[in-house]
Amino acid sequence: MLRTTLAGLRLHKRRLFTTALAIVLGIMFVTGTLVFSDTLRADFSRQVMGSAGKIDVIVTATGVAKAGPDPDEEPTGEPGASDVETVAALRDLPEIESVQGVLEGPAPLLDRDGRAVGYIPTLGMSVGGEVSRYEAFEGRLPTADNEVALDTGSANDNDFGVGDTVEVLDPQGEPRSFTVVGLIDLGIQGSVSQRGAVAFTPERAQEMVELPAGSGYTRIYVMGAEGVPVHQLQEEVAAATGEAAQVQTGQEVGETLAERAGAELEIMRSGLLLFAAVAMFVAAIVIYNTFAILIAQRQREMALLRCLGAVRGQLFRGVLVEAVIVGLLSSAVGVLAGIGLGAAGLTFGAELMYPTTGATAGLVVSPLAVLASLGVGTLVTMGAALVPALGATRVAPLAALRAGATLGSEKGVGWLRIVAAVALFGICGAMVALAVGGDPSPRNLTLIVAAGVTCFLGVVLLSPLLVRGFVWLISGPMRSSGVPGRLAADNAGRTPKRAATAMIALTVGAGLITAFSVFSASVQSSLDEQLDDRMPVDYQIMRQLGTTAEEQRQGVPPAVAAELRQTPELDKVYSLHEADAHVAEQPQMRVSALTGGDLTEIVEETTSGDLADFTDQTTVLSQPMAEMLGVEVGDQVDIGTEQQRPYEVVAVTSETEALAPIVVAYSDFTEQFADTGRIQLVAVAKAEGIETTQARDVVDAAVADYPTLGVQSAAELKQQYTDMFNVMFLVVAALLSMAILIAIFGIANTMALSVLERTRESALLRAVGLSRAQLRWMLSLEAVIVSVLGALTGIAVGIVFGWITGRAVLEEVSLVLPGWQIAGFVAAAVLAGLVAAVLPSRRAARASITAALASE
Repeated sequence: MLRTTLAGLRLHKRRLFTTALAIVLGIMFVTGTLVFSDTLRADFSRQVMGSAGKIDVIVTATGVAKAGPDPDEEPTGEPGASDVETVAALRDLPEIESVQGVLEGPAPLLDRDGRAVGYIPTLGMSVGGEVSRYEAFEGRLPTADNEVALDTGSANDNDFGVGDTVEVLDPQGEPRSFTVVGLIDLGIQGSVSQRGAVAFTPERAQEMVELPAGSGYTRIYVMGAEGVPVHQLQEEVAAATGEAAQVQTGQEVGETLAERAGAELEIMRSGLLLFAAVAMFVAAIVIYNTFAILIAQRQREMALLRCLGAVRGQLFRGVLVEAVIVGLLSSAVGVLAGIGLGAAGLTFGAELMYPTTGATAGLVVSPLAVLASLGVGTLVTMGAALVPALGATRVAPLAALRAGATLGSEKGVGWLRIVAAVALFGICGAMVALAVGGDPSPRNLTLIVAAGVTCFLGVVLLSPLLVRGFVWLISGPMRSSGVPGRLAADNAGRTPKRAATAMIALTVGAGLITAFSVFSASVQSSLDEQLDDRMPVDYQIMRQLGTTAEEQRQGVPPAVAAELRQTPELDKVYSLHEADAHVAEQPQMRVSALTGGDLTEIVEETTSGDLADFTDQTTVLSQPMAEMLGVEVGDQVDIGTEQQRPYEVVAVTSETEALAPIVVAYSDFTEQFADTGRIQLVAVAKAEGIETTQARDVVDAAVADYPTLGVQSAAELKQQYTDMFNVMFLVVAALLSMAILIAIFGIANTMALSVLERTRESALLRAVGLSRAQLRWMLSLEAVIVSVLGALTGIAVGIVFGWITGRAVLEEVSLVLPGWQIAGFVAAAVLAGLVAAVLPSRRAARASITAALASE
């Protein structure tokens, strides 16, 4: 029986080619993901461990230790944690060879236009000295007071290089010029790599880095004397520093950072494997369809084997052996292709993650990745072939011998299938109701995913009915289009289950990509509406987060708002004043006041009360604040600093947006908070008829002397998240393209096997006058019917679940259909059908009529 099975494989190798190709593509995706992620993990570990692992012992302030610890998060700087005296005491220990204290704090780097880089100031840090954790990736570390080194990310983002002159603000906000002498690769180092860094000499860092009051060194690097074990050194250092600091070996710090980097990588890996699972699922559908058709075509062959003495178990095992051989060989090819895909992903993906340095670890191909990929491909192929294999054992030998080789019609869809589908849709509806009925939460997304899978199973059960309904719907136009169209409609309707299985593969990809398109379009539209409501101005001006204490206290200089109010290009200039106050028994609560306009121009809705009553000695609270204080409209709240006074609550708002949770009149604000108040934000609305660029030039001129003032506009914010969604759509489309490509191959495979099955039928049509072009067009229309139905079904399901997903993550989301994208999906489905039919229709048209009619 094994020889018979192998002979059958050799005989039908062309028919199994597309199935093997589907497996190769799916396993290539799986292997590529595993190789890519394993290589990145190794590179992340190398970058992190390479810097921390060089140091014997690292002493970190307890403020950091309580937070994680994460040696690369900015510490709170508790007094005495790691001060100068601690360093001096450590130098006296005989077990220590060298000690170096490290300073870290805000040090805003200015770009080429003189503006502070980013929304958070770059981190100033000291490097060099007796012990240095970092080495220069390019150039060298600074050795003179007028030299700095930049991290590779900041240098790349702002087009700085070795030899350039840069400006950095000192703690007094004055710009200082430095020469860039080197670039430092920080790797994956928590907040440091996100905000960027400027490295000074230890001496210069004491002048340029602003430290929290009372704090000393951020951390201390310690190298032990020759022959001193690291753990002994750790114990001695811990005894010298006491409980005021956390003492870890460099290896422990590196492992902690590597573990965190690995956790982030694991999320990316899981996402990629999810798309790989979709591709493998689509491949399983293609494999199932292929084996089902092959078993149907080989009924006479299997019946003959039964007559010669083969039992049902032998036939069953023979089909599974075929599946194992095809799956294993195809998976092996997929693994090789996947290693190449992983290498390509490393080349291009590393350029995105490390735009300056690139990934330097070699390609990692673990035995586990290879074995897992081979196992997945083989098991998926076996599982997909299981049902056709069982079907092969149920064929009566004599009935199969009497069966003709031509394609027959299928039985109708049973009531059991319909009832099961309706039940699944009911369960899906219940889960969706639970998901959209509550507040947005991760649980809702889980419910929606489960509902989507349930809905898809229902669609699978009803798919033969969908095929029949679609064919009935288009049969009129197709029959009127000529003989090829009439024959194509009839052929598609003769085997609805086979056509349904072929189209379901495409439904998966079309549904997922449509769902994401509708989700992103709906969320974008809702965010636009919310941004228009929350930011009814053209520009907002505020300090860069985390700037110097003096600048934070000052806020936006009043001169900026005064200058803007004098410009005719602007219609409204609002100043939002803010201060910390005691409210009732709650300390350190934010209180704000508005000048330059009426509060009703900023807050449009209230949950209770009336903004028209807002005047002196009254206050407006946000809904959360009112609930926390336990007050409502008409009640009084005590507000102030050392001395409080009562304010009547006249309105409660659901959203205060830029406003603080407590709003008072400006006259009351200046009277109580004159010493501690600041302008937190200035909002600007351009005059009617003024171009946006004109207004922006006016705003930029007003803030030109204040580098740490940032300017935001609603249009720019919209463009930022629009670009983000566009990039995400391209990434999702690229990842789903593998599944869609496999689905197209599945349609092509179904058409090719159908052509082989209908060889005599096609020859007979040719004999009675059907031309080659008409035959090719007939087969192309059949493929288009399957492709378009699969795409339309996926689009319909995707629209529903894209909108539902938006409802689950945002409270108010309007359904927005990306019309051009959906039209593009339908056009792509038509093109996919035409492409899938190219080779099968060409082969059918070239077949000899006499030879085909003479064949049995």
